[in-house]
Amino acid sequence: MLSKYLSSIEGIAAYPVFSLFIFVPFFIAVTIWVFRLDKQFLNYMGGLPLEDSSESADERK
Repeated sequence: MLSKYLSSIEGIAAYPVFSLFIFVPFFIAVTIWVFRLDKQFLNYMGGLPLEDSSESADERK
């Protein structure tokens, strides 16, 4: 039933193409950004949930 309504919409074929043109550059940009992140920063951020919460910010530095 849904496909019947979707097939009757004029220009519906442009929406998947438009979505692909948005998704692919976004995915590439995020992938490049992730690989360019500072490894030391990632290790610091990854260790935050495991640290003792009673330490102050000055003691961690």
